[in-house]
Amino acid sequence: MPRLDITGRPVMITGAASGIGRGLARRLSRLGSPVAIADVDEAGLKETETSLSGRVLSRVLDVRDADDVRRFAGEVRDWLPAPLAAVFNNAGVAVTSSVLDAVPEDDQWLWDINFHGVVNGTRAFLPILADQDSGAIVNTSSVYGLAGVPYQSAYCAAKFAVRGFTDALRQELRGTGVRAVTVHPGGITTNIARNARIRRDPEGLGRTKDQMAAQFEAMTMTTPDKAAEIIHKGLERGRARILVGPDAYLFDALARMAPTHYYDVIARVMNAMRARQKETV
Repeated sequence: MPRLDITGRPVMITGAASGIGRGLARRLSRLGSPVAIADVDEAGLKETETSLSGRVLSRVLDVRDADDVRRFAGEVRDWLPAPLAAVFNNAGVAVTSSVLDAVPEDDQWLWDINFHGVVNGTRAFLPILADQDSGAIVNTSSVYGLAGVPYQSAYCAAKFAVRGFTDALRQELRGTGVRAVTVHPGGITTNIARNARIRRDPEGLGRTKDQMAAQFEAMTMTTPDKAAEIIHKGLERGRARILVGPDAYLFDALARMAPTHYYDVIARVMNAMRARQKETV
C-alpha cells in the first residue's frame, strides 16, 4: 500500500489506559497528533491523559457496548480538528485454560472484547473514514493470530478472527482512499497477563497466577514504547500487516514454512528461555 502520513494528524485509540495503547497515545501526541483515547479502566485512562502534551479527547468506554462505541464515534467526529488519520482498535484481554477445562463465560468475555470490540470500533468509525475517503483502520491481532498455541484457544480464536475480518475489509476497501491494517505483536511487556482470567495452572505445575504472569513477562522481548514505534513506522510505510518484535517474525516464518509442525520449534525456544530464567534466579 502507499505510504500514509499520520504524524501530527488526529487519531483514535482504544485500550489506551496501558500497554501498547498508552504507548501509541504518548508517541503520537508527542509528535503533534490530536489524540482521542478510550478505555474501560478509568484510572489508567486518566494517567494516560495527564501524560499527553497535546490536544486530547478522553472517554471511558467498554468496547463490548456497540451503541456506546457508536456514540463515541459521533463525539470524535464533532471533536475532530482535521480529518481522522487512523483508528486503532487495540483493547484486549487474555484467558489461559485448556480446552478441556475452559469456562464458557471466560471465553465469551474475551471474544466480546478482543473480537467484537474490534468489530464495533470498525463499524462505528469506518463511516467517518469513508466520508473522508482517507485514513486507516488499524486492528490489533497477535502472533496468536498467526499460529495456534496451547492453552490459548479462546485468545487464538479471537485473534485469528480479527485477522480474517480485517483482511476481508482490506479487500472491500480496494480502490478507495481508506485502508485496513492488522498488527501482530509478539510478547510485549504489559499487564495483560496479570489481568488475565486464569482459574488454574493448565499445565498442572501448580503455579499461581502471579507466577505464570511473571514467567510470561520474563520472556517478552518488546516494550510498549518500542511496539508503538514499530506500529507507527509500519503504518507510515504502507504496511498492510505489521509484525511487532523479533518473536513475531519467528511465529510468522514458522507458520508459513511448517504450518502443522511450527509449535515443535516454538516449544523448544520457549523451553530454552525458561531454562535460562531458572539459571538466573
